[in-house]
Amino acid sequence: MRLTIQTPKKAIKAYLKQKPLRSEMDAFKANLIGLLSKISLIENGPKDESEEHLKNNLRDFLRDTFYKNTNAINTKDKKDLVIHLGKTTDSAVGVIIEAKRPSNVYEMIKLDNPNKKALHELIFYYLNERIKENNNQLKHLVITNINEWYIIDANYFDKYIYRNTQIRQLFETKLNDRKDNPFFYEEIAKIVAKMDFEIPCVYFDINDYDTVLRNDKKEDDRELIALYKIFSPTFLLKITAANDSNSLNEKFYSELLHIIGLEEAKEDGKKIIRRKKVGRNAGSLIEATIEALVTEDPFHKLPDPSIHGETDENKLFHVSLELCIIWINRILFLKLLEGQLINYHQGNKDYRFLNIETINDFDELFKLFHKVLALNYKDRNEAIKEKYSRVPYLNSSLFEISEFEDQTIKINSLDNAGLLELTNTTVLKDVRKNTDKLPTLEYLFKFLDAYDFASEGTEEVQEDNKTIINASVLGKVFEKINGYKDGSIFTPAFITMYMCNHSIRLAVLDKFNNALSGKSDRMFDKFEDLKNYTKRLNKTPDILRANAVVNSLRICDPAVGSGHFLVSSLNEIINIKAELGILADKDGNTISGYEFDIINDELIITDIQGNTTDYRLNNGKPLFKEMQRLQKTLFFEKQTIIENCLFGVDINPNSVKICRLRLWIELLKNAFYKEETNFAELETLPNIDINIKCGNSLISRFTLDDDVFGSIPNFRKKLEEYKLWVNEYKNAKDRTVKKKLIDNIKLFTNEFKRQDPKIIKLQKDLEKLSIKFNEKYISQKLFSEDTDAKHLKEKGKLQAEIAKINEEIQTLKSNKIYNNAFEWRFEFPEVLNVVGEFEGFDLIIGNPPYYSISKSQMLKALQESYFTFESSGDILCLFYEKGNQLLKDNGLLFYITSNKWMRASYGRKLRKYLFNYTNPIFLFDFSWYQVFENASVDSNLLGFTKNVNMKIAQSAVADKDFEPSNFKSYIESKLIITSFPENDYWAVKDKTQVDLKNKLAKLGKPLSEWGINIFRGILTGHNDAFIIDENKKNELVKFDKKNNDIIKPLIRGRDVERYDYSFNNLYLINAHNGIKELELKPVDIPSDYPKVYEHLLKFKDKAVKRADQGDNWFNLRNCAYLKEFEKEKLIWAETMRIHKTGDRNFPRFGYDNNGIYTDKTVFFAIGTNLKYLLALLNSTIGKWLIMEYVTKLDTGGYMMQKIFLDNIPIFCPNVKQEKEFISIVDEILQFKSEGKDTLELENDINKLVFKLYEITPEEQKIIEKNQ
Repeated sequence: MRLTIQTPKKAIKAYLKQKPLRSEMDAFKANLIGLLSKISLIENGPKDESEEHLKNNLRDFLRDTFYKNTNAINTKDKKDLVIHLGKTTDSAVGVIIEAKRPSNVYEMIKLDNPNKKALHELIFYYLNERIKENNNQLKHLVITNINEWYIIDANYFDKYIYRNTQIRQLFETKLNDRKDNPFFYEEIAKIVAKMDFEIPCVYFDINDYDTVLRNDKKEDDRELIALYKIFSPTFLLKITAANDSNSLNEKFYSELLHIIGLEEAKEDGKKIIRRKKVGRNAGSLIEATIEALVTEDPFHKLPDPSIHGETDENKLFHVSLELCIIWINRILFLKLLEGQLINYHQGNKDYRFLNIETINDFDELFKLFHKVLALNYKDRNEAIKEKYSRVPYLNSSLFEISEFEDQTIKINSLDNAGLLELTNTTVLKDVRKNTDKLPTLEYLFKFLDAYDFASEGTEEVQEDNKTIINASVLGKVFEKINGYKDGSIFTPAFITMYMCNHSIRLAVLDKFNNALSGKSDRMFDKFEDLKNYTKRLNKTPDILRANAVVNSLRICDPAVGSGHFLVSSLNEIINIKAELGILADKDGNTISGYEFDIINDELIITDIQGNTTDYRLNNGKPLFKEMQRLQKTLFFEKQTIIENCLFGVDINPNSVKICRLRLWIELLKNAFYKEETNFAELETLPNIDINIKCGNSLISRFTLDDDVFGSIPNFRKKLEEYKLWVNEYKNAKDRTVKKKLIDNIKLFTNEFKRQDPKIIKLQKDLEKLSIKFNEKYISQKLFSEDTDAKHLKEKGKLQAEIAKINEEIQTLKSNKIYNNAFEWRFEFPEVLNVVGEFEGFDLIIGNPPYYSISKSQMLKALQESYFTFESSGDILCLFYEKGNQLLKDNGLLFYITSNKWMRASYGRKLRKYLFNYTNPIFLFDFSWYQVFENASVDSNLLGFTKNVNMKIAQSAVADKDFEPSNFKSYIESKLIITSFPENDYWAVKDKTQVDLKNKLAKLGKPLSEWGINIFRGILTGHNDAFIIDENKKNELVKFDKKNNDIIKPLIRGRDVERYDYSFNNLYLINAHNGIKELELKPVDIPSDYPKVYEHLLKFKDKAVKRADQGDNWFNLRNCAYLKEFEKEKLIWAETMRIHKTGDRNFPRFGYDNNGIYTDKTVFFAIGTNLKYLLALLNSTIGKWLIMEYVTKLDTGGYMMQKIFLDNIPIFCPNVKQEKEFISIVDEILQFKSEGKDTLELENDINKLVFKLYEITPEEQKIIEKNQ
């Protein structure tokens, strides 16, 4: 075992953008100096006493500096020191610290010799915590003598120590045989000595910081930042910081919503954003916009106002919100730009321009948008040049008056007189002391100024107390606002990072194989092989050719949302180029001497010492030439990748706007001053909006292989012009030129759209019929009148056919379904070949929507277009099919979606489609782990290529120890080879699991063949009326004992227990509707049970409206099996959950022989062999079979319906075997009635079941793995 050393600066790359406050840094220095001053006292004291002092002093330093109000720090068992994940010592341990005195060199590890007692002790304490305490939340492990520090990520111990069989056996021997600690230390030393691997380790000696630590120069404190962050909970406990790209700054977000005039609320289990219902303020942006819209009434200018809502109020809100999003997008972008300019110029506040002093009203803001930022320096008037001399020309269409603004209103329509109340929790605390209201624009600017937009990538102490807002934080804000109707589902960074890292590398590998060796042979099997090849490239033409290969990637997200996946893809491609050694400037000179990493979904670039590479000017010029070259290279690389490689489509126009904005922000990060202007002007932004388009990805008039060009004259020339216009538009700078290019592109695509194959076919049919009609009834009969009845009938029939086709043509032309259709066939010329054929994308990636197809208004069109369509299915199935259609041959799709399709009946068609038309290569099932913050949905990652199914997929499932902090390593450690079936459900299983399932299926008989009948409990339609408690029952019976005849004891699904049930004093008013077969008449409640009728009358208003009712509103619905409730039966809940607390065992099949009734949440079975079936279904094997055969719910647990249970294979015992089971079951039932523990008896049943199925020890381990 060897240690590979990292410096603190390199170790904290993930936290480079987080600046400590001055107050925090001063406290850190004082407390650390205090700790170091005590070392000599510790060394001079008695050994035992000094060890205790050392632990206490170290605890005090860490507690007082970082953890006082958040995390408990203390000794635990024999561990020197632990940091808990919570405030109390009963919370899980996150960090274990093994501390030695500075003079204890014998036991302290060394860089070149870690195999020392300190390591042996740490391993023992780690295993004790990991195995004995079952703690899978350990973050870091530390060995220190106060001066020297060795900090190891616990994930490496998990990989090399916890998963080492020899070490595990040694630890278990130590525990089981009660060996002493020295025995363990001696034996572990022998194992460690033979281990051949490297463990990364953060190492530093505090003595190296002594001079900086003790001087008073504030500028030198930069050298302590890395050390400060290493000790902080952000690093040691891996706690997400407020401005981490994974997290939303709630305070910023909520106050921004207030300024806009929105609020977050929960509706139907989802967090949505809506117009404020209470406390609307006329000064908020949305209310001011609504007022302006009402005044100007521009709705007649909208092509189709109905798409914005059905009512006038809905239209007003949706149009206003879209406008507010346009304006807020611009303002937030400008705030980032302002921060960037201040940064570039070393904190020069003269570059501030977004404030009320400069922009004093909405008219001036309009001028900034459209007469400053959208105009080149030379085209600005003199007054603007003087006032906004430092504000650059950006060229971006973000600052051109949008088509939507042209059709409605512009921001200068808003009333400047509006006042907006400050929130009670406003960040503007000093302002609030003097006033509770501000003009809207002033409030917005002051609010934004209260946050730090100028700190992206800087390494310094923050002298003021401002929270950092960077592009990543804004990304999540955009996502939340964008998902206002359906609730936003923001894909966490660890997901997008992994998906992009994994999939883009595969796509790049395929690109190079095709470019260098053709499609038949593969030159590179792994990405490492490709790296070894490209690292040898040193000639400029070779470097440029390699870049061209990567730049030929075509990546698309068909449900792009806020653009998270495209931003991640952009960063990943640059990182891949750097990794391959081909990242180069425009001349082909490679960029070297830097380290590139993707951390927390951010591209981090540092020099070899770990310093950030911040673009800065001094005296009007970059600090050094290489800084300029790096910044330019990154800008143009991003531009090239965005223009050529990244494409997105979304049905929501706001999503499209936000996605474009996020890509512009990524370019803004690397904006640079141009040499040819003597560093006076910034490089302008390209027009990347043309790659991100609005439309319904699932609906198209044209299929991908439709011949849309055949009937267009000179189509080849027009196609070349189309591609040329698109390319020219991306870099056009003149507004007039851009408008002309857009008009040309629209003319061209509209010409395509007129080639609708359905309409063309109908027009050809119409032409034939018209010619026939003309020849038969016009030309030949021009001078004669034919009144023959037969001829008149034929003529009428022909006229009717012509009229019908004309009607069909008009219906197709006016069909609203196609209003927002997206024509993949020709919208992206980058994926068309020279003859106009659709070639497809290299990679389809994303997180498509998942909701019931039944909610769609386009069911017929979807059903006609997709094999995977199921009326009760999920829209995600169609996105899988559409994604596969959009791929080129051997292209790759990688989605994260709900995993319900893997087992649900509606997923049958999708599973069949994936089996027959794709090659699944990767599946990760998150199982119990909830990926998304605001959505209770079980998820999976699926990757497949568009070629023949090789029936070999790498797959894994999240175990109970899953923790996302080291996602890639976790997956790699869990991968197995799986072959997914065509007609069965999908699950992550290796061959041994498949073989076991097949074995059990052969040995058993499906439950459906056991001669039992399964029924559902009573559906009352109105439980409040028909289900009563003990008090109401007693009241009714006391009034008339006859009422007892129709009052039946009742249980619910939650009352069913293992082998038994809890009766919670609930009763059913069995006002049945009769049973014709038994000549049983409906219960006449009013006549025969007047007191019961009096009770039911209270609920009549709702009861009469219910679907589940009999002939009269007071009768229950028909139930032909009513008498079966009185029989011996098995009972179980329809939805059976695995409870995390473990206080309710799974599965839970109960038994009843007392005639208990059940509600609709319970299923029951009558028939023979019930006690044997009860024993087997409640057994360990029964649990495994249920988890294999029964559909898992999105919310956890299993859907225990007949359709799923029917397939479970139950072993057929002989008479003797069955009697043995029944004997134990009777004993269990007796124990249950007496309140005795039945665990031992249930274990006896498990042993019998294992014996029945001839389970081997290896098979038993598989079955018990997730029990």
